Amino acid sequence: MTRRWTVAALLAVAMAVTGAGFSAAAAAINHTVTFVNQTGQTVWIGSTVNADRSVNFAGLPTLANGQSATITIPETTDPGHWRGKFFARQGCSGNSGSSFHCQVADCGPYADRCSLGEQPASLAEFNFDSSDGLAPWYDVSYVNAFSVPITIEPVNATTSCGTAGCPENLLPYCPSAYLQHWPDGRPMNASIRTGTRKRTTATRSNRTARRRTRGRNKTRSLATRSFISATRATASESPSIRSDGQPSFSPKGW
Repeated sequence: MTRRWTVAALLAVAMAVTGAGFSAAAAAINHTVTFVNQTGQTVWIGSTVNADRSVNFAGLPTLANGQSATITIPETTDPGHWRGKFFARQGCSGNSGSSFHCQVADCGPYADRCSLGEQPASLAEFNFDSSDGLAPWYDVSYVNAFSVPITIEPVNATTSCGTAGCPENLLPYCPSAYLQHWPDGRPMNASIRTGTRKRTTATRSNRTARRRTRGRNKTRSLATRSFISATRATASESPSIRSDGQPSFSPKGW
């Protein structure tokens, strides 16, 4: 009997995971993950791992719409587990190893692997570890961002496992402050980072405007003070008669 998960983003990326069933005390076995692209565009699969010696992938697939590809999780090699996440990189261009860049989920200059942490995107997260009594487990995370809908479906699992994720495209429901857009105006990604950046920019603009307003008010205040001082000086002058009989003025109180 094999244990398999299908990870699918119904409107975006689909993945499938297979492997033999095992108990917590059993030796580690290799699972497989199958990605199915249903986004309507080409995606470059990306992956990053936990800082626990899990081995990161090289040779990850690029999938045109409707294509699928399967990879094997390296559980039987040192350190005997794999904990990490997969995501769909979108809007990528450039030469791998130098100018390669993605508009969504960028993770470094390579088309087939990640050399940096990913930029905000939808995530499919896994923990494959036979020594972990809670493993294997999986989830779909939209905590930091939503880019594409993802679902994970176990196939031939030896225990009762449900489908994870949301198949609906949530971008139309996201607040505009959190959205990034494709050049044609369609929503591309929604992330906390984008919302924070927009709020920060707005806050800075408001602060600048307030500083300018305070500066103008201060200038007006100084001008008003000068006018009042001049008025006071004129009003405080009192006439006196000089020895030649002509009136003269001398300021008082200044």
